[in-house]
Amino acid sequence: MFDSLSSVQTKSKSKRRSGCPVSVSLEIFGDRWSLLIVRDMMVRGHRTFKEFQAAGEGIASNILADRLQKLEASGIILAEPEARDARRINYRLTEKGIDLAPVLLELLIWGARHEDTGAPCSVITHMANNREQILAETRRRWQQRDTTPILPRFDSREAGRSVARIHPDT
Repeated sequence: MFDSLSSVQTKSKSKRRSGCPVSVSLEIFGDRWSLLIVRDMMVRGHRTFKEFQAAGEGIASNILADRLQKLEASGIILAEPEARDARRINYRLTEKGIDLAPVLLELLIWGARHEDTGAPCSVITHMANNREQILAETRRRWQQRDTTPILPRFDSREAGRSVARIHPDT
């Protein structure tokens, strides 16, 4: 899978608990908010602090500011001044950040398969059956800076009504 380790950072920003890749990864985005921020950038096209706050997850502004800074320091996102107004900041996933797309897709499918969620079965089943196409489209949109949402916002109030868990055999 890895032809070389040239893209792997060997310099540690802090002392690691262990050399386990799962442990190292969780040190970067193992809190309750970081992957949701990445999700919102990746599949909903969010770019600004205001958009992240309005995403419906209820993140406090101080926590959001902290997570954005940590994600930037970890090389997952970068902050760019807006072209029309340099006082405004737009956030963008880096190559390292977009490489989380398969992880987020599998978490989405796993969550819908094993928990009651607001995700429509048809959407999740389509994603589960078309993983490679979904990932290719996600990467294409990132490369072209296309902020068109790939997924709608799932409303947890819908869980149990028009949506249900998907069966593991689908």
